[in-house]
Amino acid sequence: MIKVGIVGSTGYTGAELVRLLTRHPHVELVGLTSRSYVGEHYWRVYPHLKNYTDLQCEELDLPRLVDRADVLFTALPHGHSMDVAREVLSRGKKLVDLGADFRFRDQAVYESWYRVPHTAAELLPRAVYGLPEINREALRGADLVANPGCYPTASILGLAPLLAKGLIDPGEIVIDAKSGVSGAGRGFSLKTHFAETNENFQAYNVGVHRHTPEIEEQLGRLAGRDLTVAFTPHLVPMVRGILATIYTRPAVLPDRDELYELYADYYREEPFVRVLPPGMLPQTKAVAGTNHCDLAVVPDPRTGRVIVLSAIDNLMKGASGQAVQNLNLIFGLDETTGLVFPGLYP
Repeated sequence: MIKVGIVGSTGYTGAELVRLLTRHPHVELVGLTSRSYVGEHYWRVYPHLKNYTDLQCEELDLPRLVDRADVLFTALPHGHSMDVAREVLSRGKKLVDLGADFRFRDQAVYESWYRVPHTAAELLPRAVYGLPEINREALRGADLVANPGCYPTASILGLAPLLAKGLIDPGEIVIDAKSGVSGAGRGFSLKTHFAETNENFQAYNVGVHRHTPEIEEQLGRLAGRDLTVAFTPHLVPMVRGILATIYTRPAVLPDRDELYELYADYYREEPFVRVLPPGMLPQTKAVAGTNHCDLAVVPDPRTGRVIVLSAIDNLMKGASGQAVQNLNLIFGLDETTGLVFPGLYP
């Protein structure tokens, strides 16, 4: 059994990790840390997990937790995983970080967008960006994985076939994305207060969202050149889900069937990417609770654009589900282990 500890287990991504890992046939949970619920049984914090784990939340004692675990997941705010990573790797163990601390090759990019010093910059070249659909081989056996952000996951999967084939202008990409409120985490804020969010729809962090450089770095790798995207996120009154509508400009506009075949062929062997046939469009409810990404690609002859639509569950393929997929790859398991189930509908 793979012994797993979770640092920061009582946020939404931590809870989703616990939900998945308690059902994983090759995992034993050995430690769940929390600053707010030390000594509480985990199921008292999240009652839906009663009878699935009897672990109590514990204060972080990193050396002791590393001794017990083969791999740690960190589900922490940015800036808090650096010291954890250094300790874990120095002890010969593995780390999957669900935060942003190891997603960038360039320390200066991280520091300019996240406004904190990177205190473990020597580990950045060692980190593998954890999007299996573009980085699978590098993830096998990796000891430090930077789990992607939710918006980048939806955006990169939506654009990868077009950029990899060189069919669109890399300088003409517009990403308009909508997310449910769980993406903001479990902490209390006016923005996610029920009375502020219900029956409301708002853009936020226009032009300055911290996922922008992450999207640009990974798309630039696919395109073989630096690029800049226009990215605007929106908050919608639902709990789970991201829907990204992506506008691109091709040199020559393919027809509907050509685009479908391009995407279907590119993702043919991918267990969690579903390319919808012409006439069907992604919807967040169809992926809720699953590790799937649903894609559709539509030509717009009137404007000469190709429009891509990408839907994921921000807590699953956008966070914890993808982290478990990465765990499977790290330890040489079938990457779908513990992740094959349909979502809830309606």
